[in-house]
Amino acid sequence: MTLALQIILVLSCVLMTLFVLLHRGKGGGLSSLFGGGVQSNLSGSTVVEKNLDRFTIITGIVWLACIVALNLMQVYS
Repeated sequence: MTLALQIILVLSCVLMTLFVLLHRGKGGGLSSLFGGGVQSNLSGSTVVEKNLDRFTIITGIVWLACIVALNLMQVYS
């Protein structure tokens, strides 16, 4: 059980990193370094952006649940 939770934790970490990097930049941060700032001013909020928000939130919840479960398993074993 612990190994499965650790694998899910690593996968959710990688997915969350990718999802956060895929988000459209809203300021002059690192996303505008690759031309994201010009494109973000021209496009509005799309269905893809909303779905990306949902996937990021779900991945964050899975990540948090894995951390809590692993800590509880460590305390009570």
